[in-house]
Amino acid sequence: MNRLYFRQVLAGRDTARGDDVARQMVNFQYLIGDRETGEAVVVDPAYDVTGLVELAEADGMRLSGILVTHYHPDHVGGSFFGHTVAGVADLLGLVSVPVHVQDAEGDGVLKVTGISESDLVRHRGGDVVTVGEIPITLVHTPGHTPGSQCFLCDGHLVAGDTLFLEGCGRVDLPGSDAEALYHSIHRTLAQVPDDAVLYPGHLYAPEASAPMGEVRQSNFVYRLQSLDQWKMFMGG
Repeated sequence: MNRLYFRQVLAGRDTARGDDVARQMVNFQYLIGDRETGEAVVVDPAYDVTGLVELAEADGMRLSGILVTHYHPDHVGGSFFGHTVAGVADLLGLVSVPVHVQDAEGDGVLKVTGISESDLVRHRGGDVVTVGEIPITLVHTPGHTPGSQCFLCDGHLVAGDTLFLEGCGRVDLPGSDAEALYHSIHRTLAQVPDDAVLYPGHLYAPEASAPMGEVRQSNFVYRLQSLDQWKMFMGG
């Protein structure tokens, strides 16, 4: 049996089935853990946090931490476009676990979610969070937000809004940086092998995941080979 526990969850389908906002936003959450110890972390809990806990428990897992890709409310909870989304703060009301964030993203997470500094564990790129005996490497990929991060675990790249199967995160939002995102995609993520599988933060393509080699061949962002081309296309 593979010791790695990995589950992709689509809000609006697998959880939050009656939530019109969740169905429209098509956010993914992820459960990653160690089947032998029964420990798991949840990536970007939002919309139906009780449903996420129940999914993990149904699989024989218990939550031991939260990993945050970035601070936007559709990933961590909060208010946007006149809607209030459940998220990290609500989950902490159910389970007392640490919230792992990139240091540059910590203040944004605090502001959006209303949780306390004591709830956070601040990290730098390259740090490793171990769940049971499963290591998860935190990859700092600024651009969509200053502290956006991806998670690399046993050939699985959970990328949040840094990179989708088709396209990438927006760079026209407060805190976005087009040049930083260019370097994150073309340099930092260049270290991820072609056979690693990309798991994005949203279902913005017909498929829910794809090998990085395929993404590099099909995603238009990889055809923008210079920073000047990138800025002309993306802005910034």
